[in-house]
Order: sequence, then structure tokens, then C-alpha cells
Amino acid sequence: MTEATIDAGTAGPRGRGKSRAFGVFEWLLAIRYLRARRREGFISVIAGFSFLGIMLGVATLIIVMSVMNGFRTELLGRILGLNGHLFVRGVTSYVTDFDTVAMNIEKIPGVVSATPIVEGQVMASSRGNAQGALVRGIHGKDLERLTVVSDHILLGTLNQFDTGGSVAIGSRLAKNLGLSVGDTITLLSPRGAITPFGTAPRVKAYPIVAIFEIGMSEYDSSFIFMPLHEAQEYFRTAEGVTALEIMVKQPDKVVDLVQPVSNTVGGCCEVITWQETNRSFFSALQVERNVMFLILTLILIVAALNIVSGLIMLVKDKGRDIAVLRTMGATKGSVMRVFFISGAAIGVAGTLAGFALGTVFCLNIETLRQFLSEVSGTQLFNPEIYFLSHMPAEIDVSEVASVVGMALFLSFAATLYPAYRAASLDPVEALRYE
Repeated sequence: MTEATIDAGTAGPRGRGKSRAFGVFEWLLAIRYLRARRREGFISVIAGFSFLGIMLGVATLIIVMSVMNGFRTELLGRILGLNGHLFVRGVTSYVTDFDTVAMNIEKIPGVVSATPIVEGQVMASSRGNAQGALVRGIHGKDLERLTVVSDHILLGTLNQFDTGGSVAIGSRLAKNLGLSVGDTITLLSPRGAITPFGTAPRVKAYPIVAIFEIGMSEYDSSFIFMPLHEAQEYFRTAEGVTALEIMVKQPDKVVDLVQPVSNTVGGCCEVITWQETNRSFFSALQVERNVMFLILTLILIVAALNIVSGLIMLVKDKGRDIAVLRTMGATKGSVMRVFFISGAAIGVAGTLAGFALGTVFCLNIETLRQFLSEVSGTQLFNPEIYFLSHMPAEIDVSEVASVVGMALFLSFAATLYPAYRAASLDPVEALRYE
């Protein structure tokens, strides 16, 4: 008498009634079928690969989604922290009487600050090196309030920023031009004096009082901050500014403030949101995130198919045992639940292991990156390419829950057909040639 025949006695003799759903008998038999034996070694190997596939699929999805969330949060924080949420620009000319306009805008509920700025493209040069840069003229008090810059000063200070006619530059720009605090940087702008022979470029040298590092290479290699009155003189904006930069309390709801700000500034100016300015960039991030999620989900689907193939082979191998169980009184539902538990156990174990692996990896991703960089001797996360100086990861509880739920659903769904095949097995046909 086989082990399955002996254990089947717990189901009760025929006619006594059905066994309790997911009872002890079904659990014990399902666990016994999952154990590796010499005769079922290949089936156990398939089960092991299914477990590894689901674990790696869940972990990879959690890691990739968390890194993409971290990228978006870091980039959004740095872009909005430096550039503002709303811009007020003149339609045909510069914005004049900007101090009064800024005060009126700051009275609007939901607005944190309104900062007048002067922006212009220049060619920055020193010691034979040159590269393009963006000059932003701003009041010293407003630059102090811009914590993404003022809290990340590497060298120098902003104390004499407004009075010394000096500039603050990014760390990568300083490195590229070979400059430090106390040196002078030469700026060349096409907005110069108009002569009979055309417009003469404007060239002027400024001393450097501070070097900052925001942590986003695109900004650290191109931004130059200049006192507002100096920028007005350099770019010849007279008494006007190129824009008013507005910070709001809720950047995601900035559209709600467009109309109140437009009513305040009047028809001479246009209001532009950060979403309009950076729409293509963040749309590309969202598309990439969705495509990565779709591609990595295929790993879970392949692992679920392994569960299907493993269970089908198990059903064929255990055909005689199933027939004996049925003749001793086990119902179709009981047999179906046995094989459902066998397949679901692989999926649940793999999902939980993948959840733990992915969470631990995300919490220590920067440490792991540095370790792998040291071991391999290569730079695995180049800030020149990825715009950030470190690898971010932000775990979203709802996304992790959806990944775990999807993995469990696929695991459970993969067991239904093999379990149904096992329950539909005809005992007479199975025992005909025994």
C-alpha cells in the first residue's frame, strides 16, 4: 500500500461525507508531493526554478520601480527647487515694476514666494578653457532663501554676494574651467552694444565668491548666479527683469494658481507652469517606467508557466496515487485542493522571498553600488549620464503591494489547470494497467 493510500484514510470512508476544505490531510499530502525524491527529482528541480523565477521577478520589479520613483523624486526636487513652479514672463518686453508685482503675487493663497530674475546665455571662459553657461541674476536674499543652493556651498560664502559685484558658480563648471574662490571668470554675451557694424559682444570678468554643488550634474556644470543689478546691467534689461519665479506650496496642483496669477499680473505677461516647461522630460520618464514594468512582468509570467509545467508532470507521475485516493473516498475538490496547495506554496514562498530581497536591496542600494564599483573598478552610476551624484531608491508601499498581489495572482492562476486535470482523472483508467 502506498503512502498516498495510507494518508488517504484521513479523508474518511466513502459515503461518510466530504473532507473539510484545505484540511490537514490536504496540506500534508501537498507538502509531501513537494519533497524531493529520487523518482521525482526532475519535478523538484522545476519547482526550484519556479521559486527562483518568482523570487527574482518580484525583487527585480520592486527594485526597478523604487529606483524609477527615486529618480523622479530627486530630479523633480532639484529641478523645482532651483527653477520654481510658475514663471511670469513679459509677452513683448521685460517685466517692469517687478517688486510691486512680486508683492501682489505673494499675497495669493498657496504662493510661497515670487522672485525676480534675469536670465541669459553666455560663454564662460578662463585660462584658455571655455564652455556655455546660463547666468541667472537674483537678489542675495532670494539666493539665501534658495536652499538647494545656499545649503550646498562647497567653497566660499554668499555674505558679499550682493555688494561685491561677484558671482557663484557650480562645482563642475569650476572644475572644467580650473577655477576656485577668488579667481575671475570671463563672461561673453551676444547682447552687447549696437554699433554701425552690428552688435558687439559684451565681455566682462567677475570674481568668484562661492562654489556650490546641487548634486545634479547638468546644473552644477552650467549655472552661474549673479547679483540682480549686475545682471540687469550686463544683459541690458534696463529696469526690468526677464521673469518672476514663483514657488507654491503644492507643486502638483500648480495649475489651480495659473488663473489667479494671470489676473494679478494682467495681460502684459504670460504664466508658464513647470509642467509645461519640463513636460517632455517627465513624460519620457513615465513612459520608460511603464515599459520597464511591462517587460519585467514577463519574468513573473515565465515563472508561473514553470509552475504549470511542473504541476502537470507531477499529476502525470501521481496518477496511480490519485486514483487510489479517489477509490478510498477523496472527492474531486479534495484532490484539486491538494495540487492547488502544491503550486500555490511555490508562488507564495517565492513572492515573500522576492519581497524581502527587493526591500533589503532598495534600502542599501547606494552602499551596494559603491561596493560593486570598488570591486569592479568601474563607475556603475556615472553622474554625467544620469544627472545625479548618487543612486536613489524610493519604496512606494502601494506599488510594492500591487507587485506582490500580481505575483500571488499569477501563482494561483497557474495552479488551476493542473489541479483541475488531477481532479478530473478517471480512477478506472488510471488503474486499468496497474
